[in-house]
Amino acid sequence: MSAQIHAAVAALPFAVPASRWDDSHASALDAAGLLLYRSNLLGSDLTVTNFGGGNTSAKLTETDPLSGDPVDVLWVKGSGGDIGSMGLDGFATLYLDRLLGLEAHYRGPEDDDRMVGFLPHCTFNLNGRAASIDTPLHALLPFAHIDHVHPDAMIALAASSGGEAAVREIWGGRIGWLPWKRPGYTLGVMLRDFVAANPGLEGVMLAGHGIICWADNAKGCYEHTIGLIADAARFLNDRQSGKPAFGGMVVPPSPGRAAIAADLMPRLRGLMTGERRKVGHFSDDAETLEFVGSAHFERLAALGTSCPDHFLRTKIAPLALDPARLRDDAYLAARIADYRELYRAYYERCKRAGSPAMRDPNPVVVLVPGVGRMTFAADKTTARLAGEFYANAINVMRGAEAVGDYVALDEQEAFDIEYWLLEEAKLRRMPAPRPMVGRIALVTGGAGGIGAAIAARLLRDGACVMLADRDAKALEEVRAGFARQFGGDVVRAVTCDVTDEPAVAAAFAACAREFGGLDVLVANAGIASSAPLGDTTVELWDRNYDVLAKGYFLTAKHAWPLLQAMQDQGGASVVFIGSKNAVAAAAGASAYASAKAAANHLARCLALEGASAGIRVNVVNPDAVIQGSRIWDGDWRKERAGTHGIDPGAELEEHYRQRSMLKRAVLPEDIAEATYWFASDMSAKSTGNMINVDAGNAQAFTR
Repeated sequence: MSAQIHAAVAALPFAVPASRWDDSHASALDAAGLLLYRSNLLGSDLTVTNFGGGNTSAKLTETDPLSGDPVDVLWVKGSGGDIGSMGLDGFATLYLDRLLGLEAHYRGPEDDDRMVGFLPHCTFNLNGRAASIDTPLHALLPFAHIDHVHPDAMIALAASSGGEAAVREIWGGRIGWLPWKRPGYTLGVMLRDFVAANPGLEGVMLAGHGIICWADNAKGCYEHTIGLIADAARFLNDRQSGKPAFGGMVVPPSPGRAAIAADLMPRLRGLMTGERRKVGHFSDDAETLEFVGSAHFERLAALGTSCPDHFLRTKIAPLALDPARLRDDAYLAARIADYRELYRAYYERCKRAGSPAMRDPNPVVVLVPGVGRMTFAADKTTARLAGEFYANAINVMRGAEAVGDYVALDEQEAFDIEYWLLEEAKLRRMPAPRPMVGRIALVTGGAGGIGAAIAARLLRDGACVMLADRDAKALEEVRAGFARQFGGDVVRAVTCDVTDEPAVAAAFAACAREFGGLDVLVANAGIASSAPLGDTTVELWDRNYDVLAKGYFLTAKHAWPLLQAMQDQGGASVVFIGSKNAVAAAAGASAYASAKAAANHLARCLALEGASAGIRVNVVNPDAVIQGSRIWDGDWRKERAGTHGIDPGAELEEHYRQRSMLKRAVLPEDIAEATYWFASDMSAKSTGNMINVDAGNAQAFTR
C-alpha cells in the first residue's frame, strides 16, 4: 500500500465514557463506601484514568476517637495507590481543620516540599496510609466531593497550545484554566484562589495535569467527571473526523512485526547494561502503529511526554530506531550509547544542588516505525505499565495536535519531577527486589510435576517464566494457577513439542516477544520407558532419543542466541534435568538411560562452548521422583515395578525410598531447589557440573 493511501487513513477516535453508576448497589453503601465505589468506577475505566493516576476525595463527618465529638475528616486517595483497585485502606484520612490550619506555616512556593512534612501531623485515627502530594488540592477547595483524573482527552487539551481556547469553546466558561504548576501546596493555594475569584465554576483544567471537578454528593461527582470527559472526547473526535493523524501514515505496519520484535528485543535488552537486568514488553496496538508510522513521528517523539504521570513512567523521551537497520548490531549499540549520553547530558544540564544521583540512563520506551512499541524496566509489570502510559501519551499528542501544537513539559520542570526529593524518598522506601527479579526463564515440560515445581520456585523469587509443554490443557491449568498466585504479568505459556524444531523456534520467539529475552533455560521435557533389549523396538529407541537427546539439543540450539545476548550482563544459565540413570546403568531401560547419558554429555559439550559468552550449563540428576510426576502416571510405573517384581502402588514408592542411602522420598520441590541454585547467581562460578538429587545412590556417584 502506498504512503499516499496510508495518509488518507483517518485518526483513531477517543473513547467516549458513559456512566456505570448502579443505584441499587450504591444504596447499600455508607459514605466511605460510596467514595470507594466512585473511585473504583473511575479508576477501572481506562478512558477515565490510567493505572495509579488520579485521586478522589470526600469530606466526611467522623467521630473523634479521643473526644467522641463529630469532626470533619478529609478522605483522599493515599500516596502510591490505584483508585481502580484499592480498598478503603487505600485512603489517607486527615483532620480537615488541621489541614486548613497548615496555611499558617506556608511562606510561598519554595515551601512546597516542607509543607508535605506537615501532612502526617494531620492524620485522623492513626491511619498509616501516607497522604499524597495532591492532598492540598482537595483540602483547600471548599467542596464535599472532588475528582482529579488524567483521561487522555483531557490531557490532550491540557497539553495543547490551543487547549485554553478549546476549553472555553467546549464549556463556555463553566470550566476554568490554570497554567502549569508542579503538584504541591502552592498549586492548591492557586487553585483555591482561582475558584474563589471565579464563582460558578464546575471544574478547572490544570495545564499538563488534567481536570479537577466537584459536586455535592458521590454520584453527582462521578457523573459530572464522566460527563466532562465525554464532552472533551466528542469535541476532539469532531476536530479529527476524517483527517489523518500526525500528518498521515508514511510507514505502513510490517506484516512480520511480531517476528521482528522477537529478534530485536533480546539484542536491545543485552545492550541495556546497568545495575539490574531488564524485562521487556511489546505492543503493536493500532494507536502505536498509527503514531510510529506517521509523518510527524520523529518531531513529536523527541518532545517526550507532558503529564507528570506519563513522564515518570517513560523518561524524558523515547528512543526511535530506523526499521531498515534493525539487523545491524553496531547501529543498535551506537543508538543505545547515544541515548545514554543524551540522558547524562540532560542530567548535567538540569541537576540542582542536592539532586539525587543520576538514575539508570537506558531508554524505557523504544519505538520502531512499522513494528510498534517496546518498553524495558526492572520487572514485567513496570515495563507493561510504561508501555500503557506511553500509549496514553500518544493519544494525548494526537488530540493536542488536533486543536493546536502539542506542548511537552519544560525540560527543567521534567527533571525537577523526575528527581524530586519526595519521589526519591518514595523509591527508597520500596523493599529490595527479590533475587530473580529481571530474570527470564523458559521451562520445557512446564506442565509436569518437576517442571511446574521448578517454575514455581523461580516465580517465587521474582523471575518471569515461559512454560512450554505439549499438553495444552494441562499447560493452561498450570499457567492459570500461577497467574492467580504470582500475577498474570510474570507467567506465559506456549504449546511446544520439543521434538518439533519449528515449534521449539516459535516457543523461544514467543519468550523473546513476551518478556524481551532469556536468562535461564531449564530443559526438562521428558519421557521414560522400560524394556529389555530384546523388547526394545526401533520406535521406542527413537522416541527416547527424540525427546531426551534431540529435544535437549533443539531447545539449547534455539535458546543460544537469546542467552548469548546477555554476555555483558553476567551471562546466562542452562540447566538440564537429567537422571540418575544417566550416570548409573539400569537393566531393562537401555533406551531411556543411554538417551539421558547423551543429554548429560551434551550439557558438558555446551558448557565448553558457552563459557566464552558467560553461558553456564549444568545438570540436575533426579531419581525416583514419583509424587506429582506425569512420567510415573503411565506405563513407566508398571514397567519399573515389574522389573523389581513388586506392586506398582505404594510398595513401589517404598522400594525406592528404602533403596536410597538416606531412606527419603525425592519430591519435585527437591529438584526445583537444585535447579534454582544453578539458575541463580549463587552458582555463578559453576559450569559443566552435575548435582544428584536422589537421596543417595552410591552407584550414581560422579567420578
